[in-house]
Amino acid sequence: MELRQLEYFIAVAEEANFTRAAERVRISQSGVSAQIRQLERELGAELFDRSSRIARLTPAGRAAIGPARNALAAVGTVGQAVDDLGGLVRGRLSIGMVIGCTIMPLFVAIAKFHTSYPGIEIAVQEANSDQLADDVLGGRLDVAIVGTAGPAGDGLRASVIVSEGLVALVPPGHHLAERACVTVSDLAGEAIVAMPPGTGIRAVLDTACAAADLSPRVVVEASAGDAVLECAARGLGIGILSASMGSDHLGRLKVIPIEAVDVAAQLSAVWSTPASPAVDTFIPLLREAFDL
Repeated sequence: MELRQLEYFIAVAEEANFTRAAERVRISQSGVSAQIRQLERELGAELFDRSSRIARLTPAGRAAIGPARNALAAVGTVGQAVDDLGGLVRGRLSIGMVIGCTIMPLFVAIAKFHTSYPGIEIAVQEANSDQLADDVLGGRLDVAIVGTAGPAGDGLRASVIVSEGLVALVPPGHHLAERACVTVSDLAGEAIVAMPPGTGIRAVLDTACAAADLSPRVVVEASAGDAVLECAARGLGIGILSASMGSDHLGRLKVIPIEAVDVAAQLSAVWSTPASPAVDTFIPLLREAFDL
């Protein structure tokens, strides 16, 4: 019994026609018929009722079709295992990261992965968090670093690598500059410079404002943290970022923690399942780099 005989048997059973099955497996109809006849001789039973133009399974054929499919699936699994091993020798790892992400441990992990598996091409691209998550779900990215407000979306596995609060950024002359901390209620009516919708930091801000029954007056949206800092330093509005992104910007800004925000601004690695061997190898390196 040969694997090709099982393949032809399954094709005829599914197409219910020897001609269409031959077109599907790309050999002549006579070739398919000959192989099926040989299989029937080996099994000692006819697999198809050939009394009409429709090739119907006999009782013996119905009994054989399930094991035949299982046998081909098992062979495919063996091939996949070999391909998976090869995936750590060659192939591609596509990584997405939220726009403006400059967290050094991420690049430490990428560098370690490249050193260990130099044959794998690494591609890195930026987008907002919602787009990155969609690209992972759609198979366009292998793994992504995204900002989230709470758990990752359905269908994604996630590892939180940073979890922190929000800060308000104001220039020294601002009326809030001497405050040790603020709440979102203190931001009511204030001009705000924020990340755009689709980013984790903006989701945390919007969630916190909704809980306080107010809407932030966002006058400038900037995708990169440095742009938020620069706009805030120039007095366009109060900048809102996560704690690690809100530096003093060369002394031009006062960094004020925003208290009583129940949802943390999280940076998470997200990937879908089943993960490729490259992703399974990269995630532990990422956790190690972030000391998790």
